[in-house]
Amino acid sequence: MPIGLPSQTAKRSAAIVEGIDRAANRSMYYALGYQPHDFAKPFIGIANGHSTITPCNAGLQKLVDAAAAAVEAAGGKAQTFGVPTISDGMSMGTEGMKYSLVSREVIADCIETVSGGQWLDGLVVVGGCDKNLPGGMIGIARANVPAVYVYGGTATPGVLDGEALSIVSPFEAVGACAAGTISRDQLTRVERAAIPTIGSCAGMYSANTMAAAFEAMGMSLLGSSTMTNVGKEKSDSAAKSARLLLQAVEQQLTPRTIITRRSIENATAVVMAVGGSTNAVLHLLAIARASGVEWTLDDFERVRKRVPVICDLKPSGNFMATDLHAAGGIPVVLNQLLDAGLIDGDCLTITGQSLGEELAAFSHQPIGETSVIHQLDQALYPEGHLSILFGNLAPAGAVAKTSGLRVRRMHGPARVFDDEASAMEAILGGSIESGSILVLRFLGPRGAPGMPEMLAPTSAIIGRGLGETVGLITDGRFSGGTWGMVVGHVTPEAFDGGPIALVRDGDSIEIDADRRVLSVALTEDELAERRRCWSAPAPRYQSGVLAKYAALTTTASEGALCG
Repeated sequence: MPIGLPSQTAKRSAAIVEGIDRAANRSMYYALGYQPHDFAKPFIGIANGHSTITPCNAGLQKLVDAAAAAVEAAGGKAQTFGVPTISDGMSMGTEGMKYSLVSREVIADCIETVSGGQWLDGLVVVGGCDKNLPGGMIGIARANVPAVYVYGGTATPGVLDGEALSIVSPFEAVGACAAGTISRDQLTRVERAAIPTIGSCAGMYSANTMAAAFEAMGMSLLGSSTMTNVGKEKSDSAAKSARLLLQAVEQQLTPRTIITRRSIENATAVVMAVGGSTNAVLHLLAIARASGVEWTLDDFERVRKRVPVICDLKPSGNFMATDLHAAGGIPVVLNQLLDAGLIDGDCLTITGQSLGEELAAFSHQPIGETSVIHQLDQALYPEGHLSILFGNLAPAGAVAKTSGLRVRRMHGPARVFDDEASAMEAILGGSIESGSILVLRFLGPRGAPGMPEMLAPTSAIIGRGLGETVGLITDGRFSGGTWGMVVGHVTPEAFDGGPIALVRDGDSIEIDADRRVLSVALTEDELAERRRCWSAPAPRYQSGVLAKYAALTTTASEGALCG
């Protein structure tokens, strides 16, 4: 049964069907098999992130097909178009990693461009790998036509000798092999067993973190973020998402009605509760900006202080996303937070109902394995794990992930590296001593450019058994799989002449997660003297997409967003 005709569809229908000058437009649609009555239907764009580049996206086509069929059955016209992806895991530690965050902007641009250029009435965005999610949501916010996000789903964890594995396992195994604690044969076994199925990385890493945030934000269906890609429920969820989108089109329920300051606060609360990725800070800042919502680093700190970590999930915990799903998934977490007054249940969702109304259909208590989701009064950590640090090394802020740490304060001599490769060489070569603090710089949004993730160095540190005794600070960022005494997003970045550019080997650096301090033992006069001797480096790229990104991006403390 066709749904009612929303205003935008009616305007387009009149322009195309009745206007003699629109005959050429109609001819293009007739070539696609459209009939005259189809022009009165909502045109629904389906942004398809399917590719065989990465297992994260290799299973998306079946979800796109399910969504397209549901759109057609519900009285709409599905128009599928492609968006690209860059695999963070595959590009990690290479020059290709510089394109990862840039791909977030490319994806957003693709969605905004097609939505506007094709006069779409609604959007279903289907994505898997890390930047598909924030890129898709930024594009949705810019287009501001009714939209829903369909996450591609998690991979199932690997298993080796009874131990659960994920994408982080081989990175840590590289460090362990270099330290001589495992053999090359064992490294090869880990490498081959880590990711047994298609789907996104299996821990509470960046993709699963953002998918959980989208549930809390109201832009994805509840319960959908922890489903595996290989399960039938994921295809069913994609179809249901598309059907609900047609209702949202009829009601003209636009993204900026749903993405508000209150819903972003809900998303931040769930990121804290599940122990999610530091990348969520960068991406939620960018999504807020694209949505016209005021949201700053101070807001993350405000939410952190009141929301505890209640999920025991990797990388710093014991369980995978599939375990969280079996325990009831993100809806159980949200209900725990709602019952304690830690989220706003009145926020709208894509269903047209409030978050609280939607959560009424889900359990308030964990199912089965109760050690995955803890009760609030038995939280793993009494406050959130993503701390915003300030100090003379980060005047505009930096982000630390403190879950899994026994040592929350570190003071030691700097080991300074101007690129990731030289840092990796030092770590694997055994020249990093316990008590040192590594400074990896010129890796920010403009300096790298593209703010690459430092999973290889941080995992190598963990693999060598130095996770509790060696710190790392960077103006780059971290994978969702990173844990340890690490601080990223240091702002201003080195390329812009931030204090991190002035640090020298041997300078005494302090990281204090409890006092939220990142500082170097130099006076303002000493820093000023070093600054007088400092000159900005030339941009590493003079043309192409990386040069364009470097020229247009905001700082990390503003989301590293172009436009």
